[in-house]
Amino acid sequence: MIENPDDLHLSAGEITLHLVPWLGGSVAAFRFRTTDLFRPLSDEGREARRVVDAGMFPMVPYANRLAGNLIRFHGREIHVRANNPPERFNVHGTGWHRPWKVEHLGPAEARLVLDLHDEPEAWTYRARQSFALDGSGLGVILELENTGPETMPFGFGLHPWFPRDRDTVLGFGARWFHQEGPDMVALPAGPLPADFPNPGPLPDWRLNNDFGGWSGQAELEFPSRGVALRISADPVFGHLMIYADPEQPFFCVEPQSNAAGGLGRDPTASDPKEGVILLEPGEMARGRIRFDVLPLAPSGQKP
Repeated sequence: MIENPDDLHLSAGEITLHLVPWLGGSVAAFRFRTTDLFRPLSDEGREARRVVDAGMFPMVPYANRLAGNLIRFHGREIHVRANNPPERFNVHGTGWHRPWKVEHLGPAEARLVLDLHDEPEAWTYRARQSFALDGSGLGVILELENTGPETMPFGFGLHPWFPRDRDTVLGFGARWFHQEGPDMVALPAGPLPADFPNPGPLPDWRLNNDFGGWSGQAELEFPSRGVALRISADPVFGHLMIYADPEQPFFCVEPQSNAAGGLGRDPTASDPKEGVILLEPGEMARGRIRFDVLPLAPSGQKP
């Protein structure tokens, strides 16, 4: 195992991946030829060690925000700390703010691991990210193991950032919708908006919502870049969080297991719409997310 590694560069054919394990186990760049598929980590973000500026980072041991920084579980109150000032509430857990170690490295693959224990917060866990490139794209396997002494609620996912172009198109299927509430904390599930566009251009209004009952497939087209991405995820990732603000040059499409805010809405109820995973000591959750690169013809069609 390599301790505190420098940047890692993987490649397969015309696809390259640049990892920065020391920065929250995140991705600095994902490229097809010379075209950025994720928003690349800027020099400023790197210098300031701002994980939120990375191209993609892991969300463990849960995804999205917790209202009141509080979870009620099995008669306990679990308190967490705000971790992304100036936001009031904890977001995406602890994994993205810790350095990860390199457990395996090859020309087109890498496995990163994070062992977290002796923290002020209640979660004790081991997380792994296994990255594998091939000539068609990138596969990422996420593993999350409860290494603590008691059953705990968990969730996990990936948080990629994509460049936003005028002609970007997004399409996916879902069955319900979590409206954004105060302090960007999602509300319980409701019906899909009547004007839900699928597929279609990114909205000209701010979107920051969790789409539940996700089909596990999403397509992103970037005609001016001559490329499209197909996201495919295992059924454990039943939610897709979308952040798109027309004032920003980027947007997010985040596969995740738990509903946004779900761990703060009594996971003991075992509501399938919340997607909270209860792991006993030594138990593990696992899932794969794939990013397939699809070149577009000049007409904008896939060849």
